[in-house]
Amino acid sequence: MTSAPICLVLIAPRQLRDELFDELSEQTDLVAGFTASDAAGHGPAVRLHTAAEHVKGHADQVVVRIILQRADADRLLDRLRISFAGTKLVYWILPVTDFGAID
Repeated sequence: MTSAPICLVLIAPRQLRDELFDELSEQTDLVAGFTASDAAGHGPAVRLHTAAEHVKGHADQVVVRIILQRADADRLLDRLRISFAGTKLVYWILPVTDFGAID
């Protein structure tokens, strides 16, 4: 029996978007695909990188969601820790109770 899938959520500054997408696209042994959307980061721990972000009062960010097995998520996070050291890439893991596609 296989374990239930999880959803790995990554939050990155928008300026890391292309680099993050390239890195995830190269991880074909772990990542079958991902979904991304733009977001606005708020809060005292959020870094405002540009003058425009300071004026707007929020950080321009990208949210990435990946459905995969927990062991694969752990291996992916290990790789991301190396590739994105010092970037304050934020992540969390959510349980997935059901996953599929409607054909």
